[in-house]
Amino acid sequence: MAQHASQLFPSVILLLGLVIYTVSQRGAEEQFKTKPNFIIILADDIGWGDLDVNQPEKQTNNTPNLNQMAQQGLRLTDFHSPASTCSPSRAAILTGRYGLRNGVTHNFAVNSVAGLPLSEVTLPQLLQQAGYYTAIVGKWHLGHNGPYGPNNRGFDYFLGIPYSNDMGCTDRPGYDLPPCFPCVSSEPQVIRLRRSVHGGCYSKVGLPLVENGSIVEQPLDLRALTEKYKSAALRIIHGARARAQPYLLFVTSAHMHVPLAPTVANSSGDGVYAASLRELDGLVGAIKAAADETDKGNTLIWFTGDNGPWEQKCEFAGSVGPFTGKWQTNKVKLRSVY
Repeated sequence: MAQHASQLFPSVILLLGLVIYTVSQRGAEEQFKTKPNFIIILADDIGWGDLDVNQPEKQTNNTPNLNQMAQQGLRLTDFHSPASTCSPSRAAILTGRYGLRNGVTHNFAVNSVAGLPLSEVTLPQLLQQAGYYTAIVGKWHLGHNGPYGPNNRGFDYFLGIPYSNDMGCTDRPGYDLPPCFPCVSSEPQVIRLRRSVHGGCYSKVGLPLVENGSIVEQPLDLRALTEKYKSAALRIIHGARARAQPYLLFVTSAHMHVPLAPTVANSSGDGVYAASLRELDGLVGAIKAAADETDKGNTLIWFTGDNGPWEQKCEFAGSVGPFTGKWQTNKVKLRSVY
């Protein structure tokens, strides 16, 4: 849940149209061409300035795999996130419609009973009809009860968390502001418990790891989450290749949303954030390598962010780069314009 939208992240609306157009065109020539695979990697709360390629003057090396993708592929430098928070941006990427049209204008909570309106048609539903295997690995945050879960919205497979990683406690809390405490062991760990907040953190609801509608771990281990996501993503890619089936893989990482929980990190905020960024980049690199190995030249990989960094989290938040948004608070300039 970021407070400020990043200025230059790719527009989900335009690319969604490109994807659907590509599928429809290739579908007409199915007997002559192989249907393309689609991998969408959506980073949570990442900042424009977090990517080395966007700020080379800083001479950091936190995102070498993403740097390589930028050099080898296409950089979309004047596209924008459709929303500044998690649920609306995810609804837009799956429907190609802004929140005012698809009905999702705010984040869903742990105790939300609904989700993305059932009347909305999603990208994975369209691709399922075209013979694709569809999978989401990571955060959902578009409704976790009944028909609103990902398996009922077009995804054949789901492994991940139903909402943001700060919307539930863990036995080993990650780095966050304010600091969060471990789960209350005397309380039952179920999804639908009433929200109990201690210092801005969920203190009694164990953060669940869900696979196809079943809780497989609660509370989950944040430090092991990236490896689980990577294993699932690689299994999906290789499995689709073995079946000779085109696929959509939607990877919605917990990075860079707090609480940060890198496997190796320095004690300082900068060290923790940089380590988390490198962990995310490693996940991207592993997925790209598997896609290249199985079907290079026939797989579209798109990396983007859902919105900008959650600046109130200070050293545990990303960088907006030069896009500070001062025009929003400079009343003198605003008065002179109007």
